[in-house]
Amino acid sequence: MGNALSAAQRQTERFIDFIGQLTLWLTLGMILLVATNVLLRYAFSFGSVWAQELEWHLLAAIILLGMSYSLQRSEPVRVDVFYASYGPRMKFAVDLFALLLQLGLAVLFIQLSWGYVMQSYAINETSADPGGIPYRWAVKGLIPLGFGLVLLQTLAALLRLVLQEEARRAGAAHA
Repeated sequence: MGNALSAAQRQTERFIDFIGQLTLWLTLGMILLVATNVLLRYAFSFGSVWAQELEWHLLAAIILLGMSYSLQRSEPVRVDVFYASYGPRMKFAVDLFALLLQLGLAVLFIQLSWGYVMQSYAINETSADPGGIPYRWAVKGLIPLGFGLVLLQTLAALLRLVLQEEARRAGAAHA
């Protein structure tokens, strides 16, 4: 069972890595778009509502899709002054509590945003500005998607934590 859990954890984290790489390319695309918009606006006095809206749509995608990758690659934020002095059991308990809290928040954000997205989809919400981007529901749909990815990464982190704790206990039993 432990091998299956370990494989599931690794596959999930590889998927999150893929999403992180996609987010990096979106970031490059946004930088190029902003540079192009600035050049067109100031050099040629030409602007586009659609292109400006695309900038903030890409920014939303970068933030919401990048959250899970950031969580995977960054150490959790905690007060290390206290954490460093904890024993292995207490560290496990603190990490477990933090991950369960993060899991609950991800589920809450998914639940709260789903109706918001569905309402936008149902009325076929578009940009309020003439020449803006249609399908506003698509960018709003990034909210539950982004937090769904956070949920996946949190589950992978929980699996890793449990597997590390099992390995620690098994090592302590053999010592």
